[in-house]
Amino acid sequence: MAAAATATVALTASFDNSVGLWTLADGSVRWLEGHRAAVKAVAFLPPDGAVSAGDDFAVILWDLAAATPTHRLEGHQGSVADVAVSPDGTRIASAGWDGKIGLWRTDGTLERWLTGHDGAVNAVAFVDDATLASASADGSLRLWSVEEGAERGVLARHGFAINVLAVDRAAGWIAYGAVDGGTRVLALADGATLADLTAGRRPILALARSPDGADLAIGDGEGHVMVVETAGWTTVADSLVAARGPVWALSFSDGAHLVAGGIDDSAAIVARAGTQAPVLGTVQRPFLVPPAEMDNGERQFQRKCSVCHTLTGDGERRAGPTLAGIFGRRAGAVAGYRYSDMLAASDIVWTADSLGALFDLGPEHYVPGSNMPMQRITDAGDRHDLIEFLRQHTE
Repeated sequence: MAAAATATVALTASFDNSVGLWTLADGSVRWLEGHRAAVKAVAFLPPDGAVSAGDDFAVILWDLAAATPTHRLEGHQGSVADVAVSPDGTRIASAGWDGKIGLWRTDGTLERWLTGHDGAVNAVAFVDDATLASASADGSLRLWSVEEGAERGVLARHGFAINVLAVDRAAGWIAYGAVDGGTRVLALADGATLADLTAGRRPILALARSPDGADLAIGDGEGHVMVVETAGWTTVADSLVAARGPVWALSFSDGAHLVAGGIDDSAAIVARAGTQAPVLGTVQRPFLVPPAEMDNGERQFQRKCSVCHTLTGDGERRAGPTLAGIFGRRAGAVAGYRYSDMLAASDIVWTADSLGALFDLGPEHYVPGSNMPMQRITDAGDRHDLIEFLRQHTE
């Protein structure tokens, strides 16, 4: 999940291929549908729009009043992990796992590609209208001239993949969070380290600067949110926020509250002091029984399938279609679910044999072009146990 927020509304981007537009006062939501795979990044696009990007290699521009897409920006050859909007609202930057950065006009036209990273680009952030920062799996943090389309220099080489960025041009700093838990604040002028906020938890998956620049929030893979005062780089709150799993997204809605998102079906409003109350979404996905007490088939389902699929046809939102009645069903046949073109056109019928082949080979090989995440179960016993669990619980 990714998030962006103002004092009254929030945007969340999630694994169910959707963008949620939430009213913070009452938690009501409008769903923006248009992506064909998990959505990984979202941002507001003034005056009344939004931009999102995801695993379908696409960037989508939205009219929030109509809750409809206005442009679909294509050209990346891998997942798009992040998007950023220039301060003047005229440009959008996209960070691709194909190693490219896209610079787009808000009318949907591609201005240019920026290349130079030696790995997937994980994050982009405008320093100002003329300068863009980017971070990559190659461990580098780079600055770019937007007008010239040229690299200005490498501000940092961390040694491990850098996942996220936050910037304050007025104060002259940029912060980054890395896969090894490293969290540092650098001077924009020369890359000098202003603060090392590493707390020993990894990876760092979210950073957010408060609207007034007074605070920096840090979310990690162990479910914590740490809030730091930027005046002296001192920690003012450090709390376990996620009920389970990592904190994938943070965004300040005002000077005192953040929207935090993880793998649960709800986002949370987190006070600066660290207290929280889930308000955006209500459904949780607990294990049916504690994992240690499960039989192997259920354990395989919970670990490999439950984030994307339900066992019942109750219409609960997921990234994938319900598995209810899957045995004997033609692939691509659940009404109302948006399948990839390849799966919708296939002649596969789901049986024990075809399900076994799906997980033995992996979806990307069994049905090339499928939206299903890369997933293999290489142990024949685990595949058998999962299929028997599905047979018992979906018929």
